[in-house]
Amino acid sequence: MASHVIPCIHLFTGIDWRSHVEHKELSLGDTLLPKKAHFEETTAGSTLDWRTAPCEQFVITLSGTLEFITRDGEAFMLRPGDILLGSDTAGAGHRWRLIDDQPWRRLYVELDAPVSA
Repeated sequence: MASHVIPCIHLFTGIDWRSHVEHKELSLGDTLLPKKAHFEETTAGSTLDWRTAPCEQFVITLSGTLEFITRDGEAFMLRPGDILLGSDTAGAGHRWRLIDDQPWRRLYVELDAPVSA
């Protein structure tokens, strides 16, 4: 039987203490330990300057289109339905900006334990 997976974008701190991006797949059989979940909304046209993730977390975009960029220039887009695994909790960080006319509505699922690589 084929394994079922969900694609996600992984934003992580590398051994060089810089944020990096990779595409990965989460197995539907993965056991996750959520600590807290909450919704947030940011108005259209907003930006956020350099930062790191406050904790390892999934960020599920419900509305809005964003451009993320790392200090090394790695860039990616988040669109409604995309899942981001934010694990760049230290180092140089990333920034983002909303690039459409929609607010960024998202669900954060904060994790108690790291997601296995």
